[in-house]
Amino acid sequence: MSGKSRGQAQEAGKKNRKIIIIGMIIIIALLAVIVILLLRGKEEKPDRNVVVTRDNVDEVVDNMLEKEYVEPGYYNASMSNVWHFATGDAASEDAYVENVGENTHDVYFDVFLADDEEKAILESPVLPRGSELKEITLDTPLDAGTHDCIMVYHLIDEDQNTVSTLRVGLTIIVEK
Repeated sequence: MSGKSRGQAQEAGKKNRKIIIIGMIIIIALLAVIVILLLRGKEEKPDRNVVVTRDNVDEVVDNMLEKEYVEPGYYNASMSNVWHFATGDAASEDAYVENVGENTHDVYFDVFLADDEEKAILESPVLPRGSELKEITLDTPLDAGTHDCIMVYHLIDEDQNTVSTLRVGLTIIVEK
């Protein structure tokens, strides 16, 4: 074999090794992405531990069909949108806000007068998924009359950082 052909064979061998190494790196990266996606998917499926048998298959299917699916990052608002108060500082008997269990985040909300979104008239506590708030009182009493308001929901993560917000119209009626 001549010196040129031996050198060419060595260069071809080096190129092949580089291609194989690059291919292995790509395969490892793809496997890592797949594992991360699979692990993330497990966290979002709380009912994975249900064992389906011949005896409970109908019950499990019925439970699955009854639950409303909420896409991650979205929020299903369950609330009354007209709140009545006997006086500006009384608790409302019909004000109601629920963070339904199918939602993907805990929430808190702030209520503002529609024409003044700088100062909240109500700041709620954090509502974990599956909880509700009733007999709501305003942090800032309002005068008698009908008030157009904006409720701003804050969807929060485990560290209580806002993930996204949702704005909802609300009417507050103070009788006296």
